[in-house]
Amino acid sequence: MNSINTQEESSAVTVLITGTRLYGEGDPVDVLIGDQQILRIAPAGTIEQADTGGVELVEAAGTVLLPGFVDMHTHLREPGREDTETIDSGSAAAARGGYTAVFAMANTDPVADNAVVTDHVWARGQEVGLVDVHPVGAITKGLKGTELAEMGVMAASTGAVRLFSDDGHCVADPLLMKRALEYATGLGVLIAQHAEEPRLTEGAVAHDGPTAARLGLAGWPRAAEESIVIRDALLARDAGARVHICHASTAGSVELIRWAKNQGISITAEVTPHHLLLDDSRLETYDGVNRVNPPLREASDAQALRAALAEGVIDCVATDHAPHAEQDKCCEFSQARPGMLGLETALSVIVETMVNPGLLDWRGVAKVMSERPAEITGLPDQGQPIAEGELANLTLIDPSATWTVSGPELASVSDNTPFEGLELPGQVRATILRGRLTVVNGKVRPL
Repeated sequence: MNSINTQEESSAVTVLITGTRLYGEGDPVDVLIGDQQILRIAPAGTIEQADTGGVELVEAAGTVLLPGFVDMHTHLREPGREDTETIDSGSAAAARGGYTAVFAMANTDPVADNAVVTDHVWARGQEVGLVDVHPVGAITKGLKGTELAEMGVMAASTGAVRLFSDDGHCVADPLLMKRALEYATGLGVLIAQHAEEPRLTEGAVAHDGPTAARLGLAGWPRAAEESIVIRDALLARDAGARVHICHASTAGSVELIRWAKNQGISITAEVTPHHLLLDDSRLETYDGVNRVNPPLREASDAQALRAALAEGVIDCVATDHAPHAEQDKCCEFSQARPGMLGLETALSVIVETMVNPGLLDWRGVAKVMSERPAEITGLPDQGQPIAEGELANLTLIDPSATWTVSGPELASVSDNTPFEGLELPGQVRATILRGRLTVVNGKVRPL
C-alpha cells in the first residue's frame, strides 16, 4: 500500500477522502489533501491512513468529487439588512451548498459603490472563512443609473473588485452603459447587466401571459428583458468589451445570446436554478414566496433555458440567492419583495433539471457551476481541475441521496425558499476550502 512516509509530508496532511469518483467517472480513488492542495490521488484503498499524521478521514464511497462551486450572483444583505442575512449566515449557506466562492451583489445599505463598503464585505468574508466572498461593485452611484461609480478605485482596492453590477436595477441609459463598458475594458473588469427596460415593467409583478391575466396581476413582458440583452450585446460589440447577462429568463433571450455569440460578441450569461425548474403556474396561490425578478416565466421558457445551459449558449448557473424577512414575503403578492433563497438548493435543482434527464453529466455540472463562472470572473484559484498539486477547493456530493427542503432548517437567517416541502435529489456531503473542511454532513465548521 502507498503511504506518506516523511515527517514533512505527514505534518502537512489534513484530510483523506476515500472511495470517491472524480467527476463521477472511472474507478473510486482516495484523495489526500494538505498544505491547502491536493497531495495525492490514488486508487481506492491504497493510501494508508495510519501513516498520514493526524489526517481527518472522510469515507466517501458512492460519492462524486467536483471542484468547489462558484456563484456569480448572490445577495448577502450586509451591510444594512442583517435581519435578513449576514455574511456569516450567507457564507454558511453557501458552504452547505458546495460553494467555495460567491460574489455578493452591491444593493446593500449603504450601496457598495465605493471601496469602503466593498473592502468591508471582502474583510468580513475572510474573517468568517467559510467561502471567499468577493464584493460586487455598483456600476452607478447609489444604483441610481445617472452617474458612474468609482470603479477604478474599487478595482484597485483591498477587495479587488472584478465584477460590477447594479443588480436589482437596470443601467437603462444606453450612453451611460456604453461608457461603463468602455471603462470596464480599460480596467480589466466585467459588467453584469440586470436586463430590464424599466418603462416596460412599471408596476409589473408577474410574467405577462395568460396566468397573470387570469389572476389579475400586472404583466412583465419578455421584451423588457430581451430589448436590453440585444442593446447591450451591440454596445459591447462596438466597444470591444465584455458584458454578462444576469438571470436570463426567456426563450427569446436565449436566441439573442446565441446570435451575439455567433457574431463574435464577447457576451456571457447565467441562469438561476428557479428559472430552470419553476414556471408561472406557481402563482395560482398568490404566495409572495413565488415573486422574483425577473418573474417566473412559462414552461416553454424553462425548457429553452435548460436546453441552452446544456448546449453552452448560457454559460453558467448563478443562484440569485435573495433572502427576505417574513413580513416582506407574507403579504399581498404585488407588495412582496422579489427574490428567493438559492444557495443550499442549487445543486439539487441542477440534478433534478439537468443531470437526471441526461442533459448534463457530472463534468457538465462542474463546468456550469464551477469552471465557467470562475473563468468568467477571472478567479485563478477556483474551478481548477481535480489533480495533484492543485488547490483543494472541492465539493463532495452524494448523488443517490434525497432530502426534503425546509426553510427553517436552512442556514440563512431568512427562510423564503420556493422549494419548501419538495423532495430533491443529490446532496452535498462535504465542502473543502483551500484544504480545510468547512462543511461535513451538513454541519458547518467555522474558523
